[in-house]
Amino acid sequence: MSSYKHFETQAIRTRAEKSQNREHTTPVYMTSSFTFEDAEQARALFGDEIAGNIYTRFSNPNNNELIDKLCLLEGTEDGVATASGMAAMFTSMAGLLKSGDHILASRSLFGSTHQILTGIFPKWGIEHTYADIEKPETWEGLIRKNTKMIFVETPSNPGLDLVDLEWLGKLAAAHNLILNVDNCFATPYLQQPAKWGAHLVTHSATKFIDGQGRAIGGVVLGPKDLIKDVRYFSRHSGPALSPFNGWLLSKSLETLHVRMDRHCENAMKIAEYLEDHKDLEFVKYPFLKSHPQYELARKQMKLGGGLITFNVKGGLERGRRFLDGLKMISFTANLGDTRTSATHPASTTHSKLSDEERAAVGIYPGLVRVSVGLENVNDILEDIENALRISRGITQVAYNI
Repeated sequence: MSSYKHFETQAIRTRAEKSQNREHTTPVYMTSSFTFEDAEQARALFGDEIAGNIYTRFSNPNNNELIDKLCLLEGTEDGVATASGMAAMFTSMAGLLKSGDHILASRSLFGSTHQILTGIFPKWGIEHTYADIEKPETWEGLIRKNTKMIFVETPSNPGLDLVDLEWLGKLAAAHNLILNVDNCFATPYLQQPAKWGAHLVTHSATKFIDGQGRAIGGVVLGPKDLIKDVRYFSRHSGPALSPFNGWLLSKSLETLHVRMDRHCENAMKIAEYLEDHKDLEFVKYPFLKSHPQYELARKQMKLGGGLITFNVKGGLERGRRFLDGLKMISFTANLGDTRTSATHPASTTHSKLSDEERAAVGIYPGLVRVSVGLENVNDILEDIENALRISRGITQVAYNI
């Protein structure tokens, strides 16, 4: 483990062992396999008697470096790198659950995670129950004899609802359950779920960890005893992260703190500007005092994050006109980029949910999710303001925020 105390230094100075070439930056280990010094070393490696690389589907110096950094930043013991964020979510559950088990999950989940719980796991005999974030008093009553895991996102996608991690950690401990937290939106810079009692911390590293729209990847982090089973499942089912993406994501962690500071600063300014806007029904951002869980956000998050949501008056059609009116902001389903992006969850990321399911988690027809980038905040605001004007049928004009 690193002897450095501070987040920024750990993210920058933790690295794979240098080769005989004494390189300053870790090279990319683009190799499918690794050689053995002799037959005894090969036997010991395959027998897990010694540590080392065998095959990149198992491990690779670039992916190992990424995991070592994230374990330090999240305060966990071990981890597994995967080819995508959804591979991480799936592996974190499938590697530890069996037929007959039950998951208690927050109702406010990413659309693909919802599909795993409702469309894939039932084929394996794994059940689930959804719990409402706004009704924490009901969660304990939903735990069954066969419940093995609690799975949550906080903040949630796209509603930016929060779960009290300290309370949930105590609930999981009281019932001997695995608490699995998707920490993608907050990143380890803003929030460390393991400090509040989470056993597993999962990430789509595609988002803020990469931060530049270049690489797809995911990670599962946790204690050695749980990660051992997750790693077994991952090794033999094969969702391995490529060495090049592992290298990119590890390098990206070196600037995570700088980027997240600006993401959050820009997002806060935009949320404050839009909060009382005449064209919006509401604006939601964890560090706005109007957020229903503002005090909780201040308790367990360092800053409010890089995402805001707002509901455009006029519903579905006006929400679409708003998106069509954007000129600079990218219209894409990804998030966490240096470039500000916007999406319409009801018709994209959560389109597979029924109207009732979307309404239950606050995904309204006019809801827009904005991932605030690193551009000048006035340029972002000008684009949003002009798109709102266009959605009202007003010709675009130069607007000075």
